[in-house]
Amino acid sequence: MAALWAFIVAFLFWNVEARPATFLQDFRITWSESHIRQLEGGKAIQLPYTVQTNVFVHGKGNREQRINLWFDPAVEFHTYTILWNHHHTVFYIDEVPIRVYKNNEARGIPFPKLQAMGVYSTLWEADDWATRGGLEKIDWAKAPFYAYYKDFDIEGCPVPGPAGCASSGANWWEGAAYAQLSPVEARMYRWVRTNHMIYDYCTDRSRSPVPAPECAAGI
Repeated sequence: MAALWAFIVAFLFWNVEARPATFLQDFRITWSESHIRQLEGGKAIQLPYTVQTNVFVHGKGNREQRINLWFDPAVEFHTYTILWNHHHTVFYIDEVPIRVYKNNEARGIPFPKLQAMGVYSTLWEADDWATRGGLEKIDWAKAPFYAYYKDFDIEGCPVPGPAGCASSGANWWEGAAYAQLSPVEARMYRWVRTNHMIYDYCTDRSRSPVPAPECAAGI
């Protein structure tokens, strides 16, 4: 198990049309676009940027969550981090936790730990979900589209094999401070879920009449 991917990337999106970027093999973050549309009367509004995360365990995903960002990521760079240890996986934006996937293996719920990980980034069309279910279409006339990165850093256990990533106090990310969210982080996480989450697979009964086991266990 690569016990931690401290995935720190500063993003700057330059064009305001169609900028999804997906990275990580088992932990996926997908960005939609923000754009301007005209309402009747000529009043323009800016639609929010949407972030979708997904967790794949043993090749199975379908664990999507989506939030609307509380800032415009095209204005300046921001820091995006993934903390992955034996306790949980936490997605952060500017040190604000936006998603937590806990290790509930004791309850028979799978947790990613057996496969080495890679990092990749792509730009691709996703207006089937990213633009209000396809109501807003990508304006390809505004291509090319760009995503800018800086200050990438990663700390973790090298492959091969999970033995090199055993839970150990020698790995700072396995320390007590990283075993759970701090009280401040927990408050920020509740704020994100209450005010900015727009989709959670755990509450989508049309898709899953019976919620996934990790939903009942607390994610």
